[in-house]
Amino acid sequence: MLSRFCFLFFFFFWMVVSPGYGQDTLASFMTQKDEMLFDHTYKPLVLNLSDNGSKYVRFLIWNQMWMRATENNPGTLGVDGLPQNSSTDIGIRRARFLAYAQVSPRFLILTHFGINNQTFTGGGVPGGGATGNPGNIPVTVNPETGTGSANGMSAKKPQMFFHDIWTEFNVTDELYIGSGLHYWNGISRMSSHSTLSFMAVDAPIFNWPLIELTDQFARQFGIYAKGQISKWDYRVSLNKPFSVGGGGSFDENRERPLAANVVNDNWASQGYIAYQFFEKENNKLPYFVGSYLGTKKVFNIGGGWHHHSKATTSKNSDGTINYHDIALLGFDAFLDLPLNAIKGTALTSYTVFYNYNFGPNYLRNIGIMNIGLGPGTTQNGPGNAQPTIGTGNIIYSQAGYLLPKSILGDYGRLQPFGALTYKDFEYFNSSSFQYDLGINYYINGHQAKITFQYSNRPLFENYLKSGSANEFILQTHLFL
Repeated sequence: MLSRFCFLFFFFFWMVVSPGYGQDTLASFMTQKDEMLFDHTYKPLVLNLSDNGSKYVRFLIWNQMWMRATENNPGTLGVDGLPQNSSTDIGIRRARFLAYAQVSPRFLILTHFGINNQTFTGGGVPGGGATGNPGNIPVTVNPETGTGSANGMSAKKPQMFFHDIWTEFNVTDELYIGSGLHYWNGISRMSSHSTLSFMAVDAPIFNWPLIELTDQFARQFGIYAKGQISKWDYRVSLNKPFSVGGGGSFDENRERPLAANVVNDNWASQGYIAYQFFEKENNKLPYFVGSYLGTKKVFNIGGGWHHHSKATTSKNSDGTINYHDIALLGFDAFLDLPLNAIKGTALTSYTVFYNYNFGPNYLRNIGIMNIGLGPGTTQNGPGNAQPTIGTGNIIYSQAGYLLPKSILGDYGRLQPFGALTYKDFEYFNSSSFQYDLGINYYINGHQAKITFQYSNRPLFENYLKSGSANEFILQTHLFL
């Protein structure tokens, strides 16, 4: 099944982007004039609040859909409770709506909401059980026997929630201050990455090391300051993290403490500072661009942190509780370099080093849109889960090359890319490498693109890397 699905992925992508067959196929389905076929221009969704347009409301809408073929981790069970070596699915990675208003030259308000990660097995409103209906709706699974369930999780009717809600005040040209549920994160450039302009199909997730524990989908409540001074770009904030956790434990088998999050009332500080060697980037909003596709010449180096005191605990063999600070550091470099103006080629590269300390042997396994069930027989767990965040060091690097525009002409642009990850977590006895390879087909820049990516992830058994597993993702991405 996995091999057949992968073949369909490759065939579909080749059919769409092929300069020969793809163009003929597209043309055969189109009866409009060429200028209609290739005219992707549109006016941004803006509501002017003043005659000169200096006061306005800007709306953005975007959807990212995933079709996947996954080699499951050993021991994974399917929805029928039987072993399942591979799986195929389609789901919603992101469906978002964002609006911000420049109500005066000195005030800005932003609201961002949506859903994420809905699959055919999860992502819906809790309480649906086997019927998929939330609340107390009287639906039975088997009408003949009248049996059913209203407990457990649901895949249906996902509940929209707020990602960002903040207001901002312009103090000077170099200083803006805001407050709310915000995304002005510290640690690294990728910790505040835009989901609209990824070069790879997605972020590696460890760039958001607090994801869905002490933050709300990479956001925390706080007060922030941001701005640009000469070629320096900065953002700093004082946050009140979400209070989450039951505390750590002691590993009797390996005789060592294991740290885990604990409920806590302490504030956290974070920040990120970068030096911009070439062109300056726009920092009106916090979302860093992943690839400018040759439209800007950018080379930045930066560093950042996040510190949250006594946010985790562990236990000694005698039950004594130890408190640990979450202390996270990141250092990175980003390059986006136009190479040939006539051909339209460009190079994009990003490398980051993370040093994470959550306390002794802290580890979190994460599987994006994981549809695998059961405990699994490796330390990864079921489905596509893998050790993602923990105490230790991570190096991540990605690079992409925008091919000459003459290859597809008016039909778009191609950008092959690759990414390499090195992880060395204290929890394990060995480090690991993993990689991603893919290609972007830009129909209209980041506004309309199709991405195909192959990913390889490590498997761990007995605290050592024991093998690897694969995943193929085809993403359609549109935003206005």
